Parts: sequence; structure tokens; C-alpha cells
Amino acid sequence: MKVTTAWTFYDWANSAFALVITAAIFPSYFLRSTDEILYFGNVAISNSSLYAYIIALAYAIVTVASPLLSGFSDSANNKKVMLFLFCLVGSLSCMGLYFFDGMQHLLLGCVFFIFGLIGFQGSLVFYNAYLPEITTEDKFDRVSANGFSMGYFGSVILLIVNLMMISNPEWFHLPDAKIAVRISFFMVGLWWLLFSLIPLSYLPGSMKLSINTDNITKGIWILKDVWYKLKKLHDVRRFLFAFFAYSAGVQTVMLLAAAFAQKQMNFATSELIILILLIQLVAIVGAYLFSMLSRLRGNKFSIMTMLFIWLFICIIGYIVQTKIQFYILAGVVGMVMGGIQSLSRSTYSKLIYRYKGEHTSFFSFYDVLEKLSVIIGTFSFGFIEQITGGMRNSIFALGIFFVLGIILLNRTKLDFKSTLLPVIDEL
Repeated sequence: MKVTTAWTFYDWANSAFALVITAAIFPSYFLRSTDEILYFGNVAISNSSLYAYIIALAYAIVTVASPLLSGFSDSANNKKVMLFLFCLVGSLSCMGLYFFDGMQHLLLGCVFFIFGLIGFQGSLVFYNAYLPEITTEDKFDRVSANGFSMGYFGSVILLIVNLMMISNPEWFHLPDAKIAVRISFFMVGLWWLLFSLIPLSYLPGSMKLSINTDNITKGIWILKDVWYKLKKLHDVRRFLFAFFAYSAGVQTVMLLAAAFAQKQMNFATSELIILILLIQLVAIVGAYLFSMLSRLRGNKFSIMTMLFIWLFICIIGYIVQTKIQFYILAGVVGMVMGGIQSLSRSTYSKLIYRYKGEHTSFFSFYDVLEKLSVIIGTFSFGFIEQITGGMRNSIFALGIFFVLGIILLNRTKLDFKSTLLPVIDEL
């Protein structure tokens, strides 16, 4: 098996978490299994706001830990084993969600969900950092698109099986749909762990965890060196700021779309799963479509096009009324969801391609900004809903992030062939 193909199987493995846990089944299960208004001392918040705050907390933890771990990974060549450790934490936490059966185990459910998010997001910085190491710059867009497409396709297969279990538990000799949902969480963890063994078998690097003072110290110096280089690489820095801005909108929509559909549009669980399936399947097309557009018109033009579409989505999301209208809007979300994730990763890989041995540290800044954007986005979503009483207001407000992303990206030069390499050589 080719290394690039093996690499894409981690997308296949962990995207089941992104689809089943953060998008399709768990959000609905969480909202239906908990009281609509929850009380913490004298503070009352909605269960949907709590859900948003939980996501923000998990991302905050990874944001603090990621830079130090990435520097350590680069210094000790521990990228492969770090990928495995975060995968293990996330997959086992998914399995633990089986024991979350309602309000009596609310804390348990929140803890496992937080650690599942930590495992999922923490592993991505090490996974993404492999892209500029396993292929050449001219293939980044295509290989990145292949990875996301594998993730979308693989997760859809598992979701279909979960949907069959939930809709017809008697076929699987299960007493009811609630047990089927909880078994689905366990299956996600098992799927994630087993399929991750494919990339871990083929990717370069050692599975031996080397921890010593020298590696930790060297890791901190690598991180400082990357920070110094980022201050000099103006267009890399501008791209990161633009990425930070629009990711706040993108990630928040992806994480909370199911909660919005259920609470504002009254979607049943089966309808939510169909909705998410639609988004995933269209996202496969979107990843390749915008990869082709980037080859014709460049990465900047392709990403800018998607940002204007995302802004349109926020405006329409505020006024959409019927389920049919929401299904159409979901199709548009899927189209740009696949493209924006794939091209953002490949664009950044092109920008840092020349820095051998520091890719994980470079991607840690990418990863940190993405997670900070999720913290800000999800917290803003929950806070605006709490003070205004409506999730539609939160969706509309997300448009601000895309406007900022458009402005910042417009000021960024992404002419990889003519401008990037001379700048790098001077540093």
C-alpha cells in the first residue's frame, strides 16, 4: 500500500467521530436525554448552550497542550506515537459514552465527550503534519482532498449501519432505539481504533515514546524558532489570521448544525441522520470540485469563493423556515465544507513545505488557531443564544467571522511559485 493511501485511512478512521459523535447522533441524543434548562447553583442555562460550552472547554485544553506537544514531537521524532496516543484517548472515550444514559450520568457523559474531542482534535496536528512529508508540493491539494473524501465516505458507511440499528433495533436483537444509540457510540470508538492501525503501520517514524529533558528543551526551542520564522513570513502569518477568522464560522456551523436543525427546525433523529448523510456525500464532491478550481484559478480564488458562499449560508440560515429549504441549505453547506477543509490544509502545507523537521511545530500554530476559533465560535453561538433566546441570531452573527476572513485573505499573497521560496531562503 502506498504511504499516501495509508495516510488517508486516518481520515477514514477518525471521521466517524466527527460525523456520528459531533454531528449526527450524539448532539440529538444529548439534547433529548437532558433537561432543556439545567441549573448549576443559581445559574440556569439551556442544554444546547451547555453543549456549546463543553465543546469550547475541550478545545481550550487542546489549544494549551498542542504547541508544547508538537515541539516535543519534532525534537524527538515522536509524531507517530503521539498520533496513536491521542487516537487511543479519543477512541476509548467514545466507547465510554455507552454508559451515558441520561441526567443521572450527565457528568460522566460530559467528561467522555470532552476527552473524545481532545483525542480527536489533538491527533489532527500530528496527522496533518505528515502531509508535507509524504508527497510533493504539486500533489498537496489532491492528496488532502483524497483524505477528506475517504473520511466522508468511510464515516457514511458506519452512520448507515448506525441508522439501521436505531431505526430497527429488533433486527439486531436490541430492546430499544436508545440502547442502539449508545452502542453506536461504542462502535465509533472501535472503528476509529481499528482503522487507525493502517496508517500507523505505514507512516514513517517510530512507535517508541522517547521522553527526556533534552527532547523537551529542544522542543521548546523548535517552537520558538517556528514562532520567529512566522513573524518574518508575512503571508504565512496573514493566511493563519484569515484561517482563524473563517474557521470560527466553519467549525461552529459543523459542530452545531444538528442542534440547530433539531431545536429550531424540529428535525427528528432519523431526519437529522439523513440530513448529515446528505452533507457528507455532497462534501466528497465539494472537496474535489474546489481542488480542481484551485488548479485552474489558484488556492486563493477557490477559498475566497467558498467564503462568500459561507456568508450566504449564514444569511439564509437566519430566515430559512421549512425542512425542504433546510435540506437544500445543508447541501450547500456540504459542498463548501469539503472544499474549505481540504484546501486550507493543503494551502498551509504549501506555505511551510520547505521547513523539514519542523512541520509538526508549524502545524501546531495552524491547529491552535483552529481550536481558538472553535472556542470563540461555539462560545459566541451559545452566549448569543442565551442572551437573545434564539439560535437563529447566533447563526446570523457567525457571518461576521466570514467577512473578516474575506478581508484578511484578500490581503494575503499565495503565489507559491514566484514569491514563497525566495522569502524562505532569506531566513
